[in-house]
Amino acid sequence: MNALVLVGRVAKAHGITGELAIELHTDSPEQRFALGESVTAQLRDGSKRTLTITAARPHAGRLLVRFEEVPDRNTAEDMRGALLLADPSTLAPIDDPDEFYDYELAGLSAVLLDGTEVGKVKEIAHGLGGELLVINRPSGEEVLVPFVRQIVPEVDVKGGRVVLDPPEGLIE
Repeated sequence: MNALVLVGRVAKAHGITGELAIELHTDSPEQRFALGESVTAQLRDGSKRTLTITAARPHAGRLLVRFEEVPDRNTAEDMRGALLLADPSTLAPIDDPDEFYDYELAGLSAVLLDGTEVGKVKEIAHGLGGELLVINRPSGEEVLVPFVRQIVPEVDVKGGRVVLDPPEGLIE
């Protein structure tokens, strides 16, 4: 089995019927949170349980999801902060060579055009202004790099790297 990847985080309970507000960490919410699909919830205490989706709808920048195993508000409150994990192999392959699943980029080396290593891709941050590569520098600091072709001209998943051509001052 593949390592599980983060697809969402329970932000809070919503309403009194067990619905949960989910902060998405996936580019494919329509697949990950489709009716009948399941995710693994890792609760704050470290325990894990499987949850089956019975309903999902967008709401205020989040996804409201009902799970078969979360029947009421009290159970929903216990889920606050849980990480929702899924098996990446369940996603369909992407045909577009310029598109990637987040989990494919996490852990790649970030290098400059001349091959100088900048750090490792920690994750992809999704915002209203677009995607950002979150790069962990060897010094321990994080650098946010806009994930656009002008700054990230090459992504080589098989080769384990992303090539950066940052404007002056972005990385330093």
